[in-house]
Amino acid sequence: MNNTDKTIKLSKGVEIPRVGLGVWRIDNSMVSEVVSWALDAGYRHVDTAKAYGNEEGVGKAINNSSIKREDIFVTTKLAATNDFFRAEKAFYESLQRLNLEYIDLYILHWPFLNWKNAWKTLEKIYKDGKVRAIGVSNFGIKQLEEFKKLGGMKPMINQVELSPFLNRKKLIEYCKSEGIAVEAYSPLTRGRRINDETISEIAKKYNKSNAQIMIRWGLQQDLIMLPKSKNKSHVESNIQVFDFEISTEDMEKIDSLNENYSALIPGWSRKD
Repeated sequence: MNNTDKTIKLSKGVEIPRVGLGVWRIDNSMVSEVVSWALDAGYRHVDTAKAYGNEEGVGKAINNSSIKREDIFVTTKLAATNDFFRAEKAFYESLQRLNLEYIDLYILHWPFLNWKNAWKTLEKIYKDGKVRAIGVSNFGIKQLEEFKKLGGMKPMINQVELSPFLNRKKLIEYCKSEGIAVEAYSPLTRGRRINDETISEIAKKYNKSNAQIMIRWGLQQDLIMLPKSKNKSHVESNIQVFDFEISTEDMEKIDSLNENYSALIPGWSRKD
């Protein structure tokens, strides 16, 4: 992959932008403005979820934009609730809240109860043409192996928490071997490790922000990065990551920061 490429192709040929805007914990009343900033800054990928409570606002920004719908990649997710037992209805409710004709990527948000049956419903929705790609989130290797027994489609994407401090090399390697793209949420550790001394030194060397270094580190591993911010200047700078390359030596320095640190649940380490 050329490190200046702004999209990658998923297993079924759908192109997805390699940097997307995450909108977790951005209130529905504010999210339209943030998504509009992002679209103006060059983002063409927005990642929301029913559980975030802001699908309406995301859809409003997309519908109000002068950018063609087909040029914006929209992801939403099946909530890890009773929705896993009513996945088709939940999908169409998300579609209605977004006020869109189709969704680009629909994801099982967690490996929740009944997830195998829910996945079969996602396959049906995909075959019906209302979603261009389907995937999962927060699945480890053991759960991904289960798809081989199901005998249907494999996820096109696995979206997981991933950062220099939780680099999940084994999971990335496994997903690549299975043709599953990896998306990184909370790639900036929700700000908790962003001022790390090593990251700061490398950022200074490249005349980039610490956030840009952390995002670029993921891009150079062919990951899809989902930085989240509701600060306009941060939203704008977080996508300015295609005009430089981190050296192999500095990539290794960043890799060495791994401590299996989860910003999702501070103090909890993920071992997969």
